Amino acid sequence: MQILIISPTQTGIGGIAQHVQGLTKFLKNNGHKVDVMSSENTFTIPIKGLKNPSFMVSAFLKTKFKKGNDIVHAHNLPSALPMKNASGKKVLTLHGIYSEQVDLLHGATTGKLSSSYEMDALGWADAITAISKEAQAHYTKLGFKVHLVPNAIDISSLPKKEERLYEKQVIFAGRLSKEKGILDLMEMSLKLSPEIHLLILGSGPEEDKVKEVTKIRPNVHFLGYVPKERTISLIRGSDALVQPSLVEGISSTLLEAMACKTPVVASGVGGNKELLENEKSGIVVEPNMPEKVLDGIMELLSNKEKAVKMGEEAFRQVQKYDWPEVGKLYLNIYESLLH
Repeated sequence: MQILIISPTQTGIGGIAQHVQGLTKFLKNNGHKVDVMSSENTFTIPIKGLKNPSFMVSAFLKTKFKKGNDIVHAHNLPSALPMKNASGKKVLTLHGIYSEQVDLLHGATTGKLSSSYEMDALGWADAITAISKEAQAHYTKLGFKVHLVPNAIDISSLPKKEERLYEKQVIFAGRLSKEKGILDLMEMSLKLSPEIHLLILGSGPEEDKVKEVTKIRPNVHFLGYVPKERTISLIRGSDALVQPSLVEGISSTLLEAMACKTPVVASGVGGNKELLENEKSGIVVEPNMPEKVLDGIMELLSNKEKAVKMGEEAFRQVQKYDWPEVGKLYLNIYESLLH
């Protein structure tokens, strides 16, 4: 098959980028031809609020010259407009509930506008998939047939090296943005015991606020963007990974921590609730409650036996999110559309 993947991004540690990387590798390893169109190879305006709209327009124009596709696979709503313009059977993957994310980040007015576009975009697809049960249920209620194809990672390819910088070390890796709970994490860090060190990996619009906290809290360390290989090594070397998201699909970072047997403290939103069973494969806390995140960290650090058991159970659970398993679900959808 000739497959065109359209995504707002294909590099970095963000969930969509990692999903696209993993899917591309799986498809190529199975003998398919894959072309990826993203903001990395398409003109965009690198300003908050303009990057996605400019990508939509540029990619829409660029798809006119992409002929001979069997499948056009778009990821998230900004990719739907260029998907519409491309030749081939069309698959749209939703990495969360788009209008809710827009509403949280940009306000209710923009959220309502995005809802209208969302309904149009869903109608352009020949098949719709969602990476979480929550998103699947949401879009099914809107009247669409939605296939559940979860996010995935390539477990066997994850680096085995462990990197521990401090005796007691917890880590956050992801976009430094409001919806990822980074502001709650910074509030929590102000109460973190000095001997517990918090590593912050990533970049995003709240980066300056993270840097401000590091000036007054010597046990909070901002590492910025870190290559994937070292990110995994730091996750393996940490006592816990924290993910206090306000909205979430199936998080690649969470899957990677589970595969590394690093216990997790995560908010009970979206796909986090699907991945983790509280007090068994992780600690699940209420969103917007920094003090609960802190309590979860302290629980794992004070009870090593419990932390190890959680890591082992999480490792068992994550096996069904391996790309060799999840990739087959996409291939089944592609083949059903072509035949």
